[in-house]
Amino acid sequence: MKANATKAIVVGGLLGGAGDLLFAIAWAGINGMAPQKLLQVIASGWFGQAAFEGGWNTAAIGFASHFGIALVVAALFSALVTRVPGLLERPLVAGMALGVATFLVMRLVVLPLSAFPFPVKMFTLGAALDLLSHLFLFGTPIAFARRYFGTRSA
Repeated sequence: MKANATKAIVVGGLLGGAGDLLFAIAWAGINGMAPQKLLQVIASGWFGQAAFEGGWNTAAIGFASHFGIALVVAALFSALVTRVPGLLERPLVAGMALGVATFLVMRLVVLPLSAFPFPVKMFTLGAALDLLSHLFLFGTPIAFARRYFGTRSA
């Protein structure tokens, strides 16, 4: 893998992961949930209800899992860009499409197949705001990072 693609994956994944996580922490806070519990909710995909008994240890696993997923999505997007000419001519559109795809895969595949102990809802205010977060705070930074680093030498 070229160094510039690696930079795009790391920068895009970290920016997208940070934007989405900051939104989630803010939304959780508005709804009375502490950041530690939100991170445990993420970890509950691995541990189910037991994630809420692990304190900051499971919160740290939730944090790492969130960024791990963001980096994997950025890597998959970077690989797709090399196979689909012109995909990054409109990085905002590409990023929004990536955000929609990520939102749908997480809600329709990953969460239902994981140990996540809550019903996955698609048609709530929280889900709509989560979709917007994935469109603009997750997918868009990944696409713009890939475009930026894809046009630079290593």
